[in-house]
Amino acid sequence: MSGRYFDDWIDKEEFETRSRTITETDVVMFAAMTGDYNELHTDGEAATGNQFGRRIAHGLLGLSISHGLLFRTGFLDGTAIAFLGIEEWNFLSPIYFGDTIRAKVSVAGKMPSKSKKDRGVIRLYLELVNQDNAIVQSGYKTLMMKRA
Repeated sequence: MSGRYFDDWIDKEEFETRSRTITETDVVMFAAMTGDYNELHTDGEAATGNQFGRRIAHGLLGLSISHGLLFRTGFLDGTAIAFLGIEEWNFLSPIYFGDTIRAKVSVAGKMPSKSKKDRGVIRLYLELVNQDNAIVQSGYKTLMMKRA
């Protein structure tokens, strides 16, 4: 599948990604990769006494997975030049082991490059939602995209 070029994105357009269930393997691998072995994520016994009553996924794992879900749409295949930033990212609710999450995405703006006519910048607003349609994370991602 080929991706969408800058001019294919429509301001205020909305779409949803596929979903993905968060597993213990996801959390264990993320902890190992980052070195973040906080008890909230890795110690079932200690987690029973925390404010959530059980282990939760790393917030940054949710953010990372939201990016992967965006890429799974195919819209960025071969057309994304660079990931430019994250703005106003909010961690609103915990993501629990076994939660199934997806991203609701809307195009929050786009701007053609003034210096390089072969590209432009899109700004996307994402809401990461769980199986109950509760928003667990939200914020903006900015990407540089090729023009056709």
